[in-house]
Amino acid sequence: MKKATQVFYYSVIISVIVVVWGAFAPENLEAVTASVTAGITSKFGWFYLLLVVGILVFCVYMMFSRFGNIKLGKKDDVPEFSRGSWFAMLFSAGMGMGLVFWTTAEPISHAFISSPSAELGSDEAIQDALKYSFFHWGIHAWAVYGIVGLVLAYFKFHRGTPGLISATLTPLFGEKLMQGALGKAIDILAVFATIVGVAATLGFGSAQITGGLSFLFGTPNNFTVQLIVLVVSTALFIWSAWSGIGRGIKYLSNINMVLAAVLLVLLFIVGPTMYIVNMFTHTLGSYVTDFFKMSLRLAPLNEENRTWINGWTIFYWAWWVSWAPFVGIFIARISKGRTIKEFMFSVLLLPALVCFIFFSVFGVSALNLEQKGISAISSFSLETSTFGVLAEYPLGTLLSFITIFVIAIFFITSADSATFVLGMLSTNGLLNPANSVKISWGLIQSAVAAVVVYFGGTQGLQNMLIIAALPFAIVIILMGASFLKDIQKEVQPRRK
Repeated sequence: MKKATQVFYYSVIISVIVVVWGAFAPENLEAVTASVTAGITSKFGWFYLLLVVGILVFCVYMMFSRFGNIKLGKKDDVPEFSRGSWFAMLFSAGMGMGLVFWTTAEPISHAFISSPSAELGSDEAIQDALKYSFFHWGIHAWAVYGIVGLVLAYFKFHRGTPGLISATLTPLFGEKLMQGALGKAIDILAVFATIVGVAATLGFGSAQITGGLSFLFGTPNNFTVQLIVLVVSTALFIWSAWSGIGRGIKYLSNINMVLAAVLLVLLFIVGPTMYIVNMFTHTLGSYVTDFFKMSLRLAPLNEENRTWINGWTIFYWAWWVSWAPFVGIFIARISKGRTIKEFMFSVLLLPALVCFIFFSVFGVSALNLEQKGISAISSFSLETSTFGVLAEYPLGTLLSFITIFVIAIFFITSADSATFVLGMLSTNGLLNPANSVKISWGLIQSAVAAVVVYFGGTQGLQNMLIIAALPFAIVIILMGASFLKDIQKEVQPRRK
């Protein structure tokens, strides 16, 4: 295959092994991943919490440090995309359909199914539900993306190195090691983490599209229909990736941000408007007040609360880490010409604010129905809860149709961005990988998603995420250290 490296072939072999294992021995694969995951969450939960806090501190420091005016590119480089298109693409890649999937399901779950610490259905549980949703989808998540994207963009566009994870570690380990077996192993790890992270999102997205079609039209809500949705979506996102960033991915991202905004505004108007505004304001204050308490909460003396933290916070931190190579490389690819300060401000704060608004509108609309006894949203499956909420408000059918389109396009933009990134990682960092490589990765991603959904459903996806994320977390630490070592050359130390 033209310009494909050893990283491509070794990564394909590993992916095929996972697919075959899941297809022919699904119960064994589920048991093994469940066992490994249990060990990781019980022994490394502290590590994930400290890791993400450390990353966040690093990102805030870079925003306000003397390095802030350094350009991610050469002196005369200008941004390739407008701010609007740039933000639309980074948000679609970074959150995408996962946001639509969880904006209803997560607050309802925290308030009425499994609370972080309060009595189910109580005022405290309802307030905590939105606060922890903000926490899980806020600046912690974007900090993980931000550090990887920043380091990659700096080394690629400012230093002129290949767009590979291994290339960013050269200042620490030297060129010989990073171009040898160790460097290839790191890039293979990044590829595998990306495949697993995106497979999880493809699984969630196909499940929600299938659930939405079943809710609206009565089609069967089973694995066969979900597989059909995966096949159709795969064809669409491969076509988009084949079209390139400047056409397919950019246009779809812009369209979807408009559709998502229309959906958000309509639900805000027909939903409990003042309740949404009040809860947003109150929760924002609670989020800021309890920021560090939530960031380091591990509940070592309360087994029930610790189980909740493992299933939610640790899972999310692992999810963001497993998505970091994909989203980081993609954000880096579209951020040439931005300064470090502009990059960090836009990546860290603006998407988090949009996430808060989404959770407030969808989550509070769902909580309102359950609180008033209008509809037991907590009895719905995760993938149909959003449609159950929309059905209870004016324009419900229209809103449900828009939601399916938004999920479908988020599905495509996330997957085609990942396909593009996997192509870069497996062709020595080419900014425009060969179509044959991108098509191969598109097919492999969907195959892994189908198998993982088949053998373990949501829990199977969570297991694979947490396993893939742990070793890459170490790589992120090394990337930050390598970046700090190299960037010292850019700015003369201040005189005392």
